[in-house]
Amino acid sequence: MSKIVMYSKVPCPYCVAAKNLLNTLNLPFQEIDLTGQDAEIDRIKQETGWRTVPIILINDQLVGGYNDLKALVDEGKLDSLLAAK
Repeated sequence: MSKIVMYSKVPCPYCVAAKNLLNTLNLPFQEIDLTGQDAEIDRIKQETGWRTVPIILINDQLVGGYNDLKALVDEGKLDSLLAAK
């Protein structure tokens, strides 16, 4: 099974949209809420190179944010990414 991790914070409408999309697709994921953890957010941003939340990783590979995840779904590329290990 693929490992999906999403770093989020509140408020974040894109985080909510990403969670809803993953739930709609029945894909299990781990959400790590970084609300109020500015140092941890900065560390994750440095580590991934991604500047906004959500930060979505599949099998430790950066996907990006909600728009990137949605594009993978719309283009039919998510399944192949989930299958790659």
